[in-house]
Order: sequence, then C-alpha cells, then structure tokens
Amino acid sequence: MPKSRQQKEELVVKVSEKFKGGKSAIFANYCGLNANDTEALRRQLRLEGVDFIALKKTLLTRVLKDNGIENFDAKELEGSLGIAISKDEVTGAKILKDFAKTHDKVTFLGGVLEGKLLQVSEVKALASLPSKQELLAKLVGTLNAPISGFVNVLSGNLRGLVNVLNAVKNNK
Repeated sequence: MPKSRQQKEELVVKVSEKFKGGKSAIFANYCGLNANDTEALRRQLRLEGVDFIALKKTLLTRVLKDNGIENFDAKELEGSLGIAISKDEVTGAKILKDFAKTHDKVTFLGGVLEGKLLQVSEVKALASLPSKQELLAKLVGTLNAPISGFVNVLSGNLRGLVNVLNAVKNNK
C-alpha cells in the first residue's frame, strides 16, 4: 500500500483510468484469505483480463468521485476491500462468485456497472447471468435447430425411399 500522499494520488489516478476503461467494477471483501488464496484469486481474474486492486476505502471514495459517482462512502463497507475491474459486464462478478463457493471469506460488497452503483443483491444477480460467450453459443444453437430438423426430415424421406426400393428388390 502507498504511504506518501503523492503515491496515493498516483494510485487514485491509475485506478480511475482503469475504472474508465472498464464496464463493471465489483467490490469484494477478501479479509481472511491467506496469501496463497489471494494470489490464486488474482491469477484467475488476470487470466480473464480482469484487474483486481486492493484499495483503501477513502481512496475508493475518491476514485468514484473522480468518475462522477458522488453519493457513496466506502467507509460503510466491511472488511478488506478488493475491486475487480472488468472490461465486460459479468466476468469479474462471475469469477468472484465461483471463487467464493470454495472460499467463504470472499463476499460481495457492491459494485458499479457502467457508471451506476449496484447493491449486493444486484451484483449477485449480475454474477448469475450467462457470459457473452454462453449467450452466443445458445444463439447459434437456436439458429441451427430448424436447419438440423430440416436435414433430418429430408434424410428420413431418403431412408424411407431406400427401404422401399430394398424391399422391392428382395421381392423379385
């Protein structure tokens, strides 16, 4: 953690830039995790392109103020504060939710989605949404279903014709 005022100012600027570049930021309490678990969480998030930053609550309040979110006091949040900043809407929340299944010390504290503050319940709902890739896969499956059905109908008619011709051949 930065000690001097200048280091804190630089950190606020750095986090504010990441905030502007991301679509969502999820606030989580990770108090009680050991160093190995914390590093495992950071690694999982990093693999998906999500930045995880430990930040003092007063600095988070300043970062949010710099990004146009005024009526928020991070001092009301409990525990050690970690922020998962993601370039899409759900990745950070989904990874934290999955990690919390095996590490009960990780809890949601709130978040920001495209400039709007989120309550804990909204973050949990966001974490349960399918990812963009999952939605695209479902769309492709839905678009492909009628075509597959049509192919099956056509092949069924051909199979029937072959069976009839085979039966005629066997009778002669």
